[in-house]
Amino acid sequence: MAFTLPALPYAPEALEPHIDKMTMEIHHGKHHNAYVTNLNNALKDHADLLALPIETILADKCAKVPEAIRQAVINNGGGHANHSLFWTTLAPNAGGEPTGEIGDAIKSTFGGLAGLQEKMNDAGTKRFGSGWSWLVKKGGKLEVYSTANQDSPIMVGDTPLFGIDVWEHAYYLKYQNRRPDYLKAIWNVVNWAEVNKHFKA
Repeated sequence: MAFTLPALPYAPEALEPHIDKMTMEIHHGKHHNAYVTNLNNALKDHADLLALPIETILADKCAKVPEAIRQAVINNGGGHANHSLFWTTLAPNAGGEPTGEIGDAIKSTFGGLAGLQEKMNDAGTKRFGSGWSWLVKKGGKLEVYSTANQDSPIMVGDTPLFGIDVWEHAYYLKYQNRRPDYLKAIWNVVNWAEVNKHFKA
C-alpha cells in the first residue's frame, strides 16, 4: 500500500504570525508531498516494504532496503517521517511551558524550557545547510542534536519527540536569512501535549 500525505491538523494560516500561510501551503502541499511521491516511486517494485510502517523501513539505517534505492528511501522516507511528526507537534494557541512527564524530564535534563530552547536553537543555528534540530528520547533519557538533510533519529534507534525543520523552505519566505529569528518564533506554536504523548509512548 502506497504512502499518503497526511492532512494538516489545522488550517495553513493557523500558526500565523509565527509561520505564515504561504510557507505552510508550500511546505506541506509541495515539499512534503514530493517526499511521499518520491518514496512511493523508490519502493514501487518492493510491495513487501510498502506494506511496512515508515519507522520500520528507516530502522537501523534502512537495513531492510536494497542498497540500490537505500539513499532515496533515506532522503524521502526520512522527509515523510520527519514532516509527519513536525505538523502534529505544532499547533495554534500553543507554546508556553511544557507540563506533564515531558515537562518534568525537560526540567531535570536541561534545567527547564529555557535550557532546552538554548540547546535546540544552537543546534539548529549551527547546522550547516539543510537539516533538523531534534529533541529525542535515547535510552529513556532526553538528548538534543541535529541531523543533516532528511536523516531521521529513527535510523539510529532514537525516538524523535520534537524536531525543528531548518531547511530554508521552512522559513525563508517570512524570515529570509534570519534562521535564529525563526528558531525563536517556533517555540510559540509547540504542541507540548503531542510531544508528551510521544515521550510516554
